[in-house]
Parts: sequence; C-alpha cells; structure tokens
Amino acid sequence: MVATTRVISVSIPVTDQDAAIDFYTEVLGCELVTDRELWPGARLVEVRPPGSAVSLLLLPPDTEMPVAIRLGTSDADEAYRRVVSSGTTVHNDGVLRWEGVPPMFAFADNDGNTLVYLED
Repeated sequence: MVATTRVISVSIPVTDQDAAIDFYTEVLGCELVTDRELWPGARLVEVRPPGSAVSLLLLPPDTEMPVAIRLGTSDADEAYRRVVSSGTTVHNDGVLRWEGVPPMFAFADNDGNTLVYLED
C-alpha cells in the first residue's frame, strides 16, 4: 500500500500576497522560497521557517490553486486509485501532470478539508 510520506506545505489564504510576504518574512522571520507566476493570474508564494521541512503557501482565497495541506506520496497514481476507491471526494479527474511539477491531485477528507497528494 502506498502511504503518505511527509507534509510538504500548508496553504494560508491571504488577501494581499505582498503584505503577507512582508509579515511572514519581516515579522515572523520566515525565508521567501518561491515567488512566481505559475500561469497568468496564479501567483505562487512560498515561505518557510528556518530549518523547517514544511512550507507555508500564501495564496489568495480565489486562486485556482487549492488552499490545502500538501502531502507527499511515493506513487501518485496508486494513491489516486486508493483515494477514489474509498469513496472520497476527489477534485481532479485524474492525476495532474504539468511540466516541471510533480504528479498531483486534490481531494477532501471526511470534513471537507482539501488535501493534495504530490509524488515524491
């Protein structure tokens, strides 16, 4: 059975990504890891506390990127099959594969919280 391997990141909804960068880096001491536009209108901002393996994604609540907890898995296809067969709500018709990004898919836990599996 394919298992969850790690917590990669947790998304935090923010209304102003620039102000959030300032707060998380200048006030909380996080390091800016990523600040780039993935596609028009989809800006990915990632900060990380020094020494932490887990990042925080600062995303607008209306973004196409899910505000979620991102988890690692050794096999995204097998994880997708397992999640679908359990009757869990899945937000993608299959594993998403984009150039430069690990295979991934989004789904919900029993309470409606969004989770994303990314292949290690």
